[in-house]
Amino acid sequence: MSASYTRVKAACYVSYLSQAAVFNLSPVFFLTFHTRYGISYSLLGLLVLINFVTQLIVDLVFSLFSHRFNLKVLIRLTPCLTVVGLLLYALSPVLFPNAVYGGLAIGTVIFAAAGGFAEVFVSPIVAAIPSEDPDREMSKLHSIYAWGVVGMVLVCTVVLRLAGDGCWPWLTAAVMLLPLLAAILYAGAEIPPMETQEKMAGVLPYLKNRVFWLCLLGIFFGGASECAMSQWCSGYLEQALGIPKIWGDLFGMALFALMLGLGRTLYARYGKRIETVLFAGSLCAAGCYLVAALSPLPFFGLLACAMTGFFTSMLWPGSLIAASDRFPHAGVFLYAIMAAGGDTGASAASQLVGVVTDAVIASPYAASVADSLALTPDQLGMKLGMLVGMLFPIIGALLFARLRKTEKASKAC
Repeated sequence: MSASYTRVKAACYVSYLSQAAVFNLSPVFFLTFHTRYGISYSLLGLLVLINFVTQLIVDLVFSLFSHRFNLKVLIRLTPCLTVVGLLLYALSPVLFPNAVYGGLAIGTVIFAAAGGFAEVFVSPIVAAIPSEDPDREMSKLHSIYAWGVVGMVLVCTVVLRLAGDGCWPWLTAAVMLLPLLAAILYAGAEIPPMETQEKMAGVLPYLKNRVFWLCLLGIFFGGASECAMSQWCSGYLEQALGIPKIWGDLFGMALFALMLGLGRTLYARYGKRIETVLFAGSLCAAGCYLVAALSPLPFFGLLACAMTGFFTSMLWPGSLIAASDRFPHAGVFLYAIMAAGGDTGASAASQLVGVVTDAVIASPYAASVADSLALTPDQLGMKLGMLVGMLFPIIGALLFARLRKTEKASKAC
C-alpha cells in the first residue's frame, strides 16, 4: 500500500470514529433531554429516526445518481458539514431557548446528511484499496466504529457524572475535533478509483435480481437488530431494571459497543463463512432480546443487552460482505443502496421501540397490569418495547438462512 493510500485509510478510520461519536450523542443524552427539557420518549426516538431517515435519503440519492457527483470533492467536504451540524446541535439551548428540540432536530439533519455521505463512500474507499483479504479489512473498518462508541460513551458518562448534565453542549463541541481531523487527513490524500454506474440504467439489472433483494432485506433486519438495542439499552437498563444512569451508560451502551467491537475484531482476524455467522448471530440475538425483556434480575438483563452487541456485530458489515461477494462489480451503488437498507431498518426499529414504550405507558390499563407484575408503567413499557425488538433478529435469521443457499457470484449481473 502506498503512503498516500495509508493516509486515506487513516482518514476513513477517523471518519468512522466521528460517525460513532455523532450518531450516539442523542442516546447518551436521552434522559438528560427528558429531564432538563421535558422531551418525551417518542420525540427522543424521533431524533434517531430523523438521523437515519436523513441518511437514508442521502443513500438513495447516491445509489441512483452517484455518477453525477464529484466524489473526491464531496469526500473532502463531508467532515466540514459534520462540524456545522454539531455546532448547531450544541448551541440549540442558546439559539432556540424556547424550542430546544427544534434546534436539536436541525443539527441532527445536518450532521446526519454528512454521515450519509460518509457512509456511502468510506466502505467503497477501503474496498478499493488493494488488500490480500478485503472481507477482513471491511470488518476491521466497522470494528473502528464500535470502539469509537465505547470511547465516546465512557468519556461522556464520566464527564456528565463529574460535571453534571448541564455540560452536554461542551461534550458535543468536543466531538467536533474528530471530523476536523478527518478533514485534515482527507486533504491531499490520494483517493483510489471507485466503480460507479455510468447512468441509472446500469442499476436496473440489480433491482431485478432476487438475491440482491435478499441481501438488501438482510441488512435491513440486521441494522434493526443492532440499533434497536444499541439506541435503547442504556435507557432500558435505567428505567426497566432500575440501574443508576452512570452504570446504565457504562454497562449498557459502552458494554454493548465493546462486545460489538470484539465480534468485528475477531472476524477481521479469524473470520470465514460469513453467511453462517449472519444466521447464527441473528438467532442468538433474538434470544438475548427475550432474556433482556423477561429477566427479573438486573444482572441477566444487563448481560443479555451486552451480548446482543456481540451477536449482532457482523449483521451490518457481514451483509455488505455477502452482497459484495455476489455482486463484485456494483461499485458505489451497492454500498449506497445497502446503506439505505441498513439505515431504514435502524430508524424503523429505534422509533418502533419508542412508540411501543410510550403507547404502553399511556394505556389506561398500564398501571393495573404493571402493578400485577410488580412493575411500574415505565418498566412495563420498556419491557414490551424490547419484546417487539426481538422480531427483527428472528426475521433476519430466516432471511440469512435463505441467503446461505445462494451462490457467491450473481450470474445475472
